[in-house]
Parts: sequence; structure tokens; C-alpha cells
Amino acid sequence: MLGDHSGLPADRALLSPPPKAGLSCKTVLQAVGKVLRKSKAKPNGKKPAAEEKKVYLEPEYAKSRITDFGFKELVVLPREIDLNEWLASNTTTFFHHVNLQYSTISEFCTGEACQTMAVCNTQYYWYDERGKKVKCTAPQYVDFVMSSVQKLVTDEDVFPTKYGREFPSSFEALVKKICKYLFHVLAHIYSAHFKETLALELHGHLNTLYAHFILFAREFNLLDPKETAVMDDLTEALCGGGGGDAGAAGAQNHVKER
Repeated sequence: MLGDHSGLPADRALLSPPPKAGLSCKTVLQAVGKVLRKSKAKPNGKKPAAEEKKVYLEPEYAKSRITDFGFKELVVLPREIDLNEWLASNTTTFFHHVNLQYSTISEFCTGEACQTMAVCNTQYYWYDERGKKVKCTAPQYVDFVMSSVQKLVTDEDVFPTKYGREFPSSFEALVKKICKYLFHVLAHIYSAHFKETLALELHGHLNTLYAHFILFAREFNLLDPKETAVMDDLTEALCGGGGGDAGAAGAQNHVKER
């Protein structure tokens, strides 16, 4: 085994100055107010009668990155690295960065503001260990995601780091499950909290993380196109391609269960 997964090249494109910290809620809300006015929302901040414009698709914001590194080259499996090691390294890295990105807007993602885990017209439900569907708020859902993924990536029987330990036969399936959950969190940030992200000037970090994550998932078929169809317009803008036929089929305007 190669040991600590976090030391592999996956960190190169995601390394960046730490997100801004110490900003008060009042300061961010004032900045969000400016963004809302710029995006022509109503003065009281409420959505207009028509569907609200997706600010994250505006060219001036979609082009923002923290690096110009070629992600398509970065995600390719290096010759000297075992596939499972590469998947483990990148999955662990993405988990930590998605968790960090969400933490920057977590004070705005409350049970009152986000009463369901929703992305556009898609609603997600959590399933407990017994397979029971649990309807929960967005912060509760994200907490379930982060807790369960943390448990997996620190389990030596699932993500082994010691020499001589083997990956389980179910490893790829578990990685796909993790990627699905991380996608839900990223999509929720864009759908419900992009204005706060923009006010914090962290949209470049978010775009970079999303593009890297999606291209990696594509390279190893870790995400079902039907799952990612809800954000095909963003994927097209950031990665130069949507989800194909499955993406078109998933673009229907109705609520789905996950």
C-alpha cells in the first residue's frame, strides 16, 4: 500500500489560499444584498414570480477559477499508481474539500432557510442503516453525509493505508456512493447558497472544485448521468459537456426522490 492517501497528486489543483474566515454574518448579508440587487431580485430578497435566474451560470462568474491547470490531464490514472489507490486518494481529498467549501456557508444553511435537501426541483432524502427513508433539512442531510463519509474514509477495512492491506471487493461501489453524496452537497451549495459564496468571493474555489470533481467522476464512471442531470447546465458551462441523453431525460421539471 502507498500509505496516507492524502499525499498523492490529487491535491495539486485544489491547493489554494484558505477560504476567508472571520467574516461576520452581518458583513456577508450586506454583501449578499448587493449581489441580490445586481441579479435583479426583488428589494426584499424574495424570488420573483418567474423562476429565479441561475446566477452561477452568468459568464462573469462561471469563468472564475483559482487555477488554469488542465483537469482532464490531472484526473488520468498515473502509470505508477494502483487504480484503487488513485480512487482512494482523490475521493478522500474531494471529501475534505467539499466539507471545507460547505463550512464557509454553513451558518446560512439552516433548518429554517433550507427546510428540505433540495437542488432546483429535485429533493433528496436520507436513508438510514435500515434503509428507512428520512426526510430532513439540508443541514441535517449534509451532517449525515459528512459523518458517514468520514466513517468510511477512516476505516482501515475500507480505505486501507497500511502496507499489505487490501481494498474490499465492494470498494468501487462505496466510492460511487460517496461521490453521489458529495455531488448532492456541491449541487445544493450552487442551488441554494451561491449568492453567499459569491459575496464571500469563494465562487472561484467552488467552480474549481466542481470542475475537478465532475471530470474525475467522468473519467472513472463514478456518477450516474441521471444523478447529475439536475446540474447539466452548470456542468456544460464549467466542463464543456452535459450528461448526454440521460441528462436530457433528467431535465424534466418535477421533484425526484433520492
